[in-house]
Amino acid sequence: MHINSIFRPFLPLAVLVFGLILSTAGTAADEIKYKPFILAQSNADGDMSAIVNTVKNKLTAQGFKIAGQYSPYADTTILIVTSDTLRQHASQSKFGAFGAIQRVSITKTASGTQVSYTNPTYMSHVYRMNADLADVKAQLVAALGQEHEYGSEEGLDKDELRGYHYKMFMPYFYDRLELAEHGSHQAAVERIEKLLATKKGGVGKVYRVDLPGKEETVIGVSLAGPGDNDCSGDQYIMSRIDFKQLKASGHLPYEILISKGDVYALYAEFRIAINFPDLSMIGSNSFASIMCAPSAIQEALTGISK
Repeated sequence: MHINSIFRPFLPLAVLVFGLILSTAGTAADEIKYKPFILAQSNADGDMSAIVNTVKNKLTAQGFKIAGQYSPYADTTILIVTSDTLRQHASQSKFGAFGAIQRVSITKTASGTQVSYTNPTYMSHVYRMNADLADVKAQLVAALGQEHEYGSEEGLDKDELRGYHYKMFMPYFYDRLELAEHGSHQAAVERIEKLLATKKGGVGKVYRVDLPGKEETVIGVSLAGPGDNDCSGDQYIMSRIDFKQLKASGHLPYEILISKGDVYALYAEFRIAINFPDLSMIGSNSFASIMCAPSAIQEALTGISK
């Protein structure tokens, strides 16, 4: 018997297997990787005040509303923006209020003033939203431009982001901190607004966004820390982990979410990691350098939630 006749019955199976291999390889190659930040300009002209005003005008011209402004430390200004489109998308997802805003940062560095913004599509997958916010991203690109994405060397694909956790046994998006319970949504909002006005524990209000058609509110907060070297402080944390040439200033500010009277926040191990996915576990400029931050942040946020 000729050897070809022996293997001929297996040819269809071989072709099928080979085709599956090629198909799988093609799928893997076609996977889109996303990064947490988008660089709009690497060297914007003018002083900080002038650049901030220019950026604000460009954003409002594209239909964005400036929900808040935050300067956590020198040479850094963060604009928190929302829009009717963004709030509508957020209202259609469970705990979508986490994705009801985007953050635009203006950061002066030795090599120039960087204008960046959080990547809406990246964040939509992190927060498991129903929409990928491609329309919101297009508006931001139209307003500010786009040089390239950054914040992760390799990036993460959709599935990796929707199931994201930093390491084994670390929290996922659905592992939220339950900070407090109130009798109603209005009671919770009023209580937190009152405590934020006192800046209890060094926590202050940066912005508030209410979702249309549902009892869900996101409030962004500044974390100064009660002392100069407190682990919950924004400056303390960022001075240790935001060390690369392209700055991740848009990580700030932290936020709490109020849903029907219950108050939530994301675990710091998740909230920090989504914006610094390549941060090492140990060594200089690592998670180990801010080891006390998660419990300090939780304590600070709990203090203004009850």
